[in-house]
Amino acid sequence: MKNKLVMLMMILLVAIALAGAVALVYVLKYTNQEPGSEPSIEQVLDVSVDIPEITTNLASDGFVRISFKIQTDSKKAKKELEQRMFQVNNIIILELSDKTAENIKGREGQKQFEEELKTQINEIMQEGKVEKVYITQFILQ
Repeated sequence: MKNKLVMLMMILLVAIALAGAVALVYVLKYTNQEPGSEPSIEQVLDVSVDIPEITTNLASDGFVRISFKIQTDSKKAKKELEQRMFQVNNIIILELSDKTAENIKGREGQKQFEEELKTQINEIMQEGKVEKVYITQFILQ
């Protein structure tokens, strides 16, 4: 009885190790990158969506002209984001309408705004997620 139990545990451990090795080989072969490494620029561009220039009023008397590139985690997520462009534009406009020029002026303000957009857009995504939001044009007046 004891021998059968030990043999069964050994078979299960070997099977689990083999499944893990197969999964690792698959990931390394088909993603063409090392675990934990950054994706290549080609991979980033393949899953990124450009948000055309938006001009809108701020909560203060000024206005902003801004455009973005949004990086997703997969091609499916990119396709979904392209279909949800009207929702993304709405999120951007609503977020900007609550901001003053002081809120989004400077590096820290823009970084915080990028993170806020990422969080808001991820709330509507179903087929993946947004990895990074990049501000590609920014004019504040």
